[in-house]
Formats: sequence, structure tokens, C-alpha cells
Amino acid sequence: MLTLHTAGLLLTAAPGAAPVPGGAVAVDGDTIVAIGAYEEVAAAHPGARVRRWPGVLTPGLRQWHTQWLLGQAYHPDPREYDELGDRMLTGERLAALEMTESRRSGSVRRGLQRMLGHGTTAVAVTGGFSDPVVSTAVARSGLRVVPALLAPGILIDAPDLDPLREGRDLRGSVEEPLAVGARADLAVFDVPDEAALLEAGAGTCVATVLAGRLVYRRR
Repeated sequence: MLTLHTAGLLLTAAPGAAPVPGGAVAVDGDTIVAIGAYEEVAAAHPGARVRRWPGVLTPGLRQWHTQWLLGQAYHPDPREYDELGDRMLTGERLAALEMTESRRSGSVRRGLQRMLGHGTTAVAVTGGFSDPVVSTAVARSGLRVVPALLAPGILIDAPDLDPLREGRDLRGSVEEPLAVGARADLAVFDVPDEAALLEAGAGTCVATVLAGRLVYRRR
């Protein structure tokens, strides 16, 4: 079924493109078929299912440090929060953790879910994944795997789940802008505009659409 995604503000991240108040993106299967003001897109696609979101609608984000986040960090299970807390473990805390095969595979799956919860739809990789647990989980997730060309160094103490933490603007944080004919990778953030998004970060994500599928929705 064709679906229209609309929000208070549409940011396509295309060079020179202006924000579109009340903009919409029409998605058919895994492909974007229309972009523009909601009234125009809706009129051209009568009967389409409509998903209305708060805040801004943008392209999905690109995570530069996937290999580190999945291979050198542990993402606790909610049942472990009382013991380990709810943030990823690195360094000495990770080294002190008894790592079982079950814990390792569960951490990778949860790490990927948390990436989706930060609007990530593309993961940059250098030379492929050496860990079969990671490569299998990424393949099953449907995340787009892209080359880590021109990737920045780690500009913070440790990589973050938020792709915007590298200090980039929105255009520099996405794999490609929204365009008709492109894969339907979208993210929605509960902020009023791009400046607020860069200040608040991708933790404000309320929905992530991956190849046309709604894969994350904040409850």
C-alpha cells in the first residue's frame, strides 16, 4: 500500500533545498514516489495511508562507527539495567563483564535496535565485518551498508549512537537526500527545525523508516 509520511517540517537535505512546512513523502514499497507539500502529494495519491508525525521529517542518518559500536561495546539487556545500567559498556567496565555467546549476540541485536532508535538507516563499514555475528545481524536488520570513505576520526571520547554527534549539519549526516526514485529511508525527530535537531541530537527520534518499512516507533 502506498503510504504518505508527513510532519510539521520536511527537510530533504538536498543541496539548496528549502524546508517544506507541512511537507510529505509518498512511499510505494521501498521507493519514494513523490515529495512536496502535503496537500499536493495527497491530492496526487488519493486513498494512500497517511502517517502523521510530530516535528521534522528527514532522510535517515548514517552511522560512521558501526564496527566499534557493535564490536567494542556492550549494550545491556533491560533485565540487566539494575546491575549494569542502561548505557553501553566500554573500556574497563566491558573488560570486567563475563562475555558469553548469548550476551554477545544479544548486545549486537540491541545495538542495532538502538541505532534505528536514533534515526540510522545506513552504516558505514571499512573492509566488511570480520565478526560473523555482526555481519549476520546487520544483514537481517536491512540497514544499508555503505563504504566508510571520507569517514571522520573519532572526535569524541568514544563513538556515540547519535550520528549527529560528529558536529555535522544534517546534509553531512545522511547517506543521500530524499529524492523521487530513491530508497525510502526516512527519520522523524520531535523538534521544530534543523537547528533544534542539531542541538538536541538524534535521541529525539520518534520514527525510523527503512526501505519503506516502519522499523522503529517511539512508544
